[in-house]
Parts: sequence; structure tokens; C-alpha cells
Amino acid sequence: MVYRPLGHSGLKVSPLVLGSLTFGGDAGFEKVGNVDADQARRLIDIAFDAGVNMIDTANLYSKGLAEEVLGKALKGKREDVLLASKVRTPMGEGPNDGGASRHHIIRECENSLRRLGTDYLDLYQLHQWDGLTPIEESLSALDHLVQSGKVRYVGTSNYNGWQMMKTVATAREHRLTRPISQQIYYTPESREAEYEILPVGRDQGLGTLIWSPLGEGLLTGKIRRGQETSADHRQGTDWPEPYVHDRERLYDIIELLVEIGEGHGVSAARVALAWLVDRPGVTSLILGARNEDQLKDNLACLELTLSDAEKARIEEATRPAPIYPYWHRAMNGTDRPEPADEPFMENYRKTMGL
Repeated sequence: MVYRPLGHSGLKVSPLVLGSLTFGGDAGFEKVGNVDADQARRLIDIAFDAGVNMIDTANLYSKGLAEEVLGKALKGKREDVLLASKVRTPMGEGPNDGGASRHHIIRECENSLRRLGTDYLDLYQLHQWDGLTPIEESLSALDHLVQSGKVRYVGTSNYNGWQMMKTVATAREHRLTRPISQQIYYTPESREAEYEILPVGRDQGLGTLIWSPLGEGLLTGKIRRGQETSADHRQGTDWPEPYVHDRERLYDIIELLVEIGEGHGVSAARVALAWLVDRPGVTSLILGARNEDQLKDNLACLELTLSDAEKARIEEATRPAPIYPYWHRAMNGTDRPEPADEPFMENYRKTMGL
């Protein structure tokens, strides 16, 4: 496995990361999985054997139970892995039980460390933008955790492009610890991140970690047009994510992934991951799994080589529309292209016949 730098840091991460959303199975998260400590230990061993060197979690997952399960499963192996968690979402009913305030960030970091059975986190991420707390306050709290040795690097998750840029600029202005990464949703079906978020990452030297690269189970090939979704599949429950604005387009994409997969004798999931892992600006894909077979199949995406023609077919079929100001730049800004978003602008020009 070839390890990649995580943003502008000296940290190297595997292109595939193990996610823990399926660990625990409590507080509504039983709809996505209920992996216990023994099962988690086995999944971790499989991931380690494949070269994975990072595990991602969050205090939100099963309201802390996922971290507890992960902590038990990692006993004796903590120094062998990079451990990432997140903070921001409400963990109780009180007015200060959520958000990115100094109060909440520091308290929840202590709680995560306790549940995980560790003295430090390699990466601590703000799970969502907080429109009430000044970003200076959030960054100051994270900087405090870095200076105290409880956190080594910081990042964000689910930020808009302007929010990410504001965060980076504020950290520079106040000489606080700068984020090295952003965690975002990005799949063949959902490529909106190409408008602003991926270009910001490329321009500012941020690593980009992709959560749920298979669209929360939508792109596994188990959901097809005209077929009823199985009750044991995440999308067969009332799990609310992801938002899909065009179901017919989704089914067309799934059929294409299935077709290409059949040509290689592999799953549609493996095709989707193989295409996504080398997209511009992507550092790593976070894989969540309920069982060993699912994880092994997903990990094998690195062994699949898609032809240039197959990559082009997927790109064209899933390409987002050139919204303003991108269509205008595609027409009029070609004399001085921006390197951070040029790979995406090139595709807009193709759509427009330029």
C-alpha cells in the first residue's frame, strides 16, 4: 500500500481508512450496525493486514458507545494506529451539551479519551460548522488541546468551502493550530464537493477524507431499479441519509457500476471505490463495514485497475452540472486557469462543448 501525506502535515495515511459508524449500535445507530468489541477486533485485524493505518470515529456514533467498543478492540494495539475522532454534535439535552464552544470541545475531548482508553488523539475534527460560536474560540480550544498533548492534529468535517477557508485564514491570523484535513461526503452519485470543497483542499494543502464513499450503501449494487430494498440493508430502514435529488439518475449510475464490475468479475462497490480513491484532491476513503466479507471486498478495490475508458464512462455519467460561476469561467477564464479546480473545470467545458 502506498501511503499519502495528510494535507500539509508530515503524517502519512493509508488511502483506505477504517470507519466505526457500525460499532456499538445504540441510540438510533442500530440501523447501520451493531458491531461489538470482538467483531470490531476482527475487522481491525483485517484492515491492519491490508495496510490500513487509521481508524475514524466520533463521539456522536451510538452516543459514545462506538468509541467504547473501539477502545476495547484496540487494547494492546493503540500505538499501531492513527486514531481520529470528532466533536460538535449534541451529546445531551443541556444548552452547552453541543456545539464548538471551548467548554464543549475540551469536555468532550476528555470524554472521548476516556472511552477510547488512550491519552491522545492523532486527529480531532470539528464535526460540523457552528454558526453561533466564533471560529476563533473553537480554534483556540483545539490549539489548547494540541499544546497539552491530548491532540496531535486537527481537522474539520462537513464544512462548506467558505467555512473551511475562514477557518484556515483565522488560524493563520491568530497563529493557532491550522487544520490539516477536511472530512466530506463525496461519491460517484454526489459530486457537489467539486464545486468548492475539493478545490479549497487542493489550494490550501488540506488532506481530504471521504466518509461513506458508497453513499451509505446506495452504490453497493444491492439496490437496483424496480427491486425492493432488503430490510437488513441500511437503506431498507428509515435511516435518513443520504439525500438523493434524482433517483432515476442514481439507478442509471448503479447499473453502470454493476456493468463495469461484471466485466471484471467484481462488485459494483469495488468499482465505485476504485474510481473514487484516485480522484483529484482525495486523500483517503473511510470504509464502514458490518461484517468481514463486506470489509474484505471493499479493501480489494486497490487491486482493481479500471481502464481509462471505464473511468471516463463513470466520470461522464456522474458529472455535475456547471453551475454559475463555473459555466462563465469555462467560457471566459481559460487564459488563466486555477490549478486547484482545473481538473473539474475541464469536465465542465466538455459538458458545454467548449
